[in-house]
Amino acid sequence: MLKKKRKVLLTGLTGFIGKHTARKIHKNFDITAIIRPSSSKSKYKEFENDVNLVRISLSDRERLKTFLQNQYFDFILHIGAIRGGREYDNSEYYRANVIATDILINNAVKNNSKFIYCSTVGVYGAIPDELPATLHTPYKEDNFYHKTKIQCEKNINKAIFDGVLNACIVRPAITYGTDDFGFPYTLTKLVDKRLLYLPTKPIFIHLLNVDTLSEVFKRLLERGFTPGKIWNVADKDRVCFQVLADFIYRRLKELSILKSMPDSLKTEENFDTNNIGWDVYKPYPSNKQINKGFFDLLIKMFKISKSDHWVSRLELISNSWYYDVRAIYDDLEIKSYDTIPDFGVVVDWYAGLDNK
Repeated sequence: MLKKKRKVLLTGLTGFIGKHTARKIHKNFDITAIIRPSSSKSKYKEFENDVNLVRISLSDRERLKTFLQNQYFDFILHIGAIRGGREYDNSEYYRANVIATDILINNAVKNNSKFIYCSTVGVYGAIPDELPATLHTPYKEDNFYHKTKIQCEKNINKAIFDGVLNACIVRPAITYGTDDFGFPYTLTKLVDKRLLYLPTKPIFIHLLNVDTLSEVFKRLLERGFTPGKIWNVADKDRVCFQVLADFIYRRLKELSILKSMPDSLKTEENFDTNNIGWDVYKPYPSNKQINKGFFDLLIKMFKISKSDHWVSRLELISNSWYYDVRAIYDDLEIKSYDTIPDFGVVVDWYAGLDNK
């Protein structure tokens, strides 16, 4: 007799993280996914036969409440949110990120469901006040998106403290992989166009392979967790930003040269690295380095104009940001990735795009 699959309510299916997670868990769980009514079919087509799709916007509190009224799930895996940098007003951020989370919490409390919340290391601010940021590093409300995630964490922790909610919190760093047009894509494009300006001093950053994050969610669903656990999640080691830029630059050059070579020269027995030429080994141009004081001036200007998206972008390329992630690898025994060379999947995907 087949064992009955446990029921999971998943939000964020059509997003980058949600899609990768659904691919990893749909065979072993009975998934109901809440998706935006406006989502294009291309974003969920692969799951139509495996997932129960419910078209409700997270910002539509009444429809969300009505749907959940008579619904029970073993797990609620809450990944969906309006991310930072999107063109929404603060009220929309609050409805979709905070109020929707409260509604889902209430359903979990009512049915004694296990609740897994996908937060962000952005609760420390774009640039944490201490490095590496730990679970004891204070919250920093440096933009409204981060403020909504902080509020959700506080509401979840209060329900846990009150003994009514079995929940854990996962804080991913900026995540990389294919088919996402966020920071990793933008970084690769800036390097490709030679529009990335680097600070003169070494900067260290901490990215996350999306396969690691989806594996984290899979193991939490399979193994369960201790209520109140919080994890920072990123690749096991930080990487020097300037070295990552060099890696992207060289890989793009190599791909370009290989693309122009006859197929006969690309086979393993005929391939000669001398055919590539020394140019491919050159680092990203050194004349693209500028003093950090200039970055700070630009950041002040964008703060005055309240352009949070540009403030975050400039902060992320001119300051170090990395996290203590040892606990997630110790607790869940997951595979670790090395940002270099694993970031190469983004570069290869980018190079294959028709429109960049």
